[in-house]
Parts: sequence; structure tokens; C-alpha cells
Amino acid sequence: MAATNRRVLLKSRPEGEPTHANFDVVEHPIPEPKDGEYLSRIIWMSLDPYMRGRMAETKGYAANVNLGDAMVGGTVGQVVKSKNPRFKEGDYVVEYAGWQSYAVSDGAMSMKLDPNAAPLSLALSVLGMPGMTAWWGLMMIGKPKAGETVVVSAASGAVGSVVGQLARLHGCRAVGIAGGKDKCDYVVKDLGFDACVDYRAAGANLFKEIRAAAPKGIDVYFENVGGAVQAAVVPQLNDFARVPLCGLISQYNEMQMNPGPDWRLLLIKRATVTGFIVSDHFGQMEGFWKEVPAAVKAGKIKYREDIVKGIENAPEAFMGLLKGKNFGKLLVQVAEDPTRK
Repeated sequence: MAATNRRVLLKSRPEGEPTHANFDVVEHPIPEPKDGEYLSRIIWMSLDPYMRGRMAETKGYAANVNLGDAMVGGTVGQVVKSKNPRFKEGDYVVEYAGWQSYAVSDGAMSMKLDPNAAPLSLALSVLGMPGMTAWWGLMMIGKPKAGETVVVSAASGAVGSVVGQLARLHGCRAVGIAGGKDKCDYVVKDLGFDACVDYRAAGANLFKEIRAAAPKGIDVYFENVGGAVQAAVVPQLNDFARVPLCGLISQYNEMQMNPGPDWRLLLIKRATVTGFIVSDHFGQMEGFWKEVPAAVKAGKIKYREDIVKGIENAPEAFMGLLKGKNFGKLLVQVAEDPTRK
């Protein structure tokens, strides 16, 4: 066992884009579990856009990180010491341990993982929170019908990639919006989307290129980005369209609200826009567990991982995530995964 617990703390709150000055990488003694607790060695750590909101001082939908505390986030670890009868040494667990290499937990929010069922890292991507987010937003809010057109922004990301593949499995035309030719090629050629619009290359022609990719209009728009992409999509919504509002990553670093699309169009089109936080619905995922794991195992839903090694590199990787530099689900490999060859 390593001599210390390496942790990434929130040193200061960012003004605009986060910088290295907002983080502090420190080493603390490895904590000892008390009665009813276990100690895990973190193997995989998830990096997600919502973490930017937790760095802010303004109130959000969940508690913000206090200055001097470790950054929050989902993790996969292995139990190395246990005083909790539910968990034994050697068990693999998905938990919410944050940016650190060791963590103590009472297990209330932890779930055991079977390493023979799927790679451990998938518990943080297609079989974890991102996959659940995609399934809930599309199926419960978007309510796609065969023959409809589903458009999803950030289509090559952990959430967007699953949204488009689910749309195809349910008989819809799936159109992605992504930044870069390589990402669009991946979305169409590897994931099976019907089309993908490169918003960076499109520039001022973004509206026209989306119209060409979705000539019958848009019935479901899964929103991950906001900004110029949203402004180009909203006028192309069909009457009674549904908009699952999952994220607005283009605006997370803004210090003030930017002008957006004319939301009066949502009224005229009688569109339904529903913001959702997937953690509100973790207890209502029977349909997800019935559909998605089987589709992943059968190769009907594919995934891509963008792996950064070393917890000390998490701040740089996270800053890149907010700029769209990642390609696939962004993970930090904190320690060796003994189940991965």
C-alpha cells in the first residue's frame, strides 16, 4: 500500500475558466476505517462537466465543494480494509469518493461490481451515471417515436453518444452535433448515427447544415451544449418537440449570461423543455438496467474511453474537458486495474 493518500483539493474558486491555480495536489496519511466503514484504493475516477458548477460559490442543484476539500466525483475502487460486514477485502465498488487515491466510506451510497460482467470503468460511463443520464433524458423526457428525428449536441461524448445509439435502436433518425471532423466521423462510422454536423467547421452555416442533416425538422433535441448550437437548433424544432435539457457546457465558464435563441419559439411550437438531474431518478432505472447492459454486451451500444493516467493530471484533463478536448468518456486512471489486461 502506498504511504500516502494523494488528493486534489479546491484551492480557490475560478473566475471564468478554471486554471491550475484553483487546485492543490497534496498528500495526506491514508485514513483508517472506523466500525461500519471500509477503506478503498481508487482505481478509476470520472471527470464530468457538472463538476465546474460545484467549484462555484453560487448555489446550484447540489452542495458546492468547500475550499480546502477534495473535488467531488464518481470513482471505482477496490476494498483494501473493511470493518463493514457488507464489504470484504478485494471487493470492487463504485462510489462517490472524489479526487483522491484512497477513501473511507460507510457504504451507504456504494455498489459492488462484478468484474466478470463488464470492465470496471464502464460503471463510470455507459453503465453508470452518463449512460443513465442518456437513457432517462431520451426515454422519459424525449419519448422518441419510430420515424422521428433526434438531434443531440456533444454527440461524441459519454452522454451524447449513448443518446444517439438509443435513438437508432428505437427507430429514429439520429443526428449528432460535435466539434471536429474526427469526432463526427466516429459518431457516424463507429456509432451508427445517420448524420453529424461539425459545428466548428460549419461556422456561420451551422443553421443550414443542421437543416440539411434534419430535413424533416427536429422532434427531440437532447441539449448538452447551449450557446450557438442551441440558437441554431431551436428554430428548427417541430411542433410539440421535446427538449431534454441535460447540460449547457458552453456556458459553464461564463461570468454573465449571453444572449440565447428566441425562446418565444418554444411557445409557438408548443415544445416541452424539461431540465433534469439524473441523480433524482436513480431509484427509477428499471428500464435502463433492462435495456442498456444487454445492448452493450451485444455490441449494439458502443463506447469510447479517453484515459488520463495519474491523479495529479486530473486538473489539466478537467480544464480540457470544458473546452471539448476529450474524445469519449474522460477517465483518470488513479491506480492499476488488476482486472484489465
